[in-house]
Amino acid sequence: MNTTDISKNKQVQEGKLKQKFVVLTENDLLVVNGENKGIKLSENLEFEIQAHIKQRNVFQVGDFYCVVLDNHSGKFIYVSEHTEEILGVKPEDVTIKVLLRRIHPEDLSHFMNYTHAIAAFFKNLPAEKIAKYKSRFDYRVQKSNGQYMRILQQDIVLEHDDDGDILKSLSSHIDVSHLKGSGKPLLSIIGIAGEPSYIDIDVEQKYSISSFLSKREKQVVNLLINGKVSKEIAEELSLSVYTIESYRKDMLKKTGAITTCELVAKVIREGWI
Repeated sequence: MNTTDISKNKQVQEGKLKQKFVVLTENDLLVVNGENKGIKLSENLEFEIQAHIKQRNVFQVGDFYCVVLDNHSGKFIYVSEHTEEILGVKPEDVTIKVLLRRIHPEDLSHFMNYTHAIAAFFKNLPAEKIAKYKSRFDYRVQKSNGQYMRILQQDIVLEHDDDGDILKSLSSHIDVSHLKGSGKPLLSIIGIAGEPSYIDIDVEQKYSISSFLSKREKQVVNLLINGKVSKEIAEELSLSVYTIESYRKDMLKKTGAITTCELVAKVIREGWI
């Protein structure tokens, strides 16, 4: 059975998937340019990420690394080895929380507003057009040496279901410090295959955490987004670690998130901040 047959077979088995460009699970093996990246592919299916990037017109203008996000769990299921070279962080240590805490404080609100706007845009698209768009925006990120670099983040949807819910997405983080040394972060949504593009979108800047979260829970979740751990949050709010953990567990239950990373991702994605 060749790769195409396997991909079609998986689509039939999983039923709900309308457009499936890549299959990545915890038991899959990712191969990039013939090199084993450490994730086992079921039925020896090989996925070349560079070919997919070219197919989706993701143009790289500097050093970059890629991550694949599983939107359901809020976790990365693939991180390229270049994170250590660019950020100073080993691939196995890269999580949503780690990346969020490295965003420049002045750019964090832009990041959150942009991700919310992107989610709203895709939510309003017909399912058959989801694969015809990519989003891009820039912001500053701190490297391990303390210096800041400007990242251009470009995202494309790898997988969605018949209802248009995004299941997996590929994100390229490109160092564009040499192209843009300063200035406000900008958001664009680029149409592919004849679809219209939206350049330098003016995003509304008024988001707040949903009212079903208490005032204290809002404080805790904001500190989680800023990369604080329970002990640090407890010290900052003059509460016990046990109390902070209780707030965290309550928020997981209220939001339907399974992990803290998923909670943070969901809060940002839904615009509850």
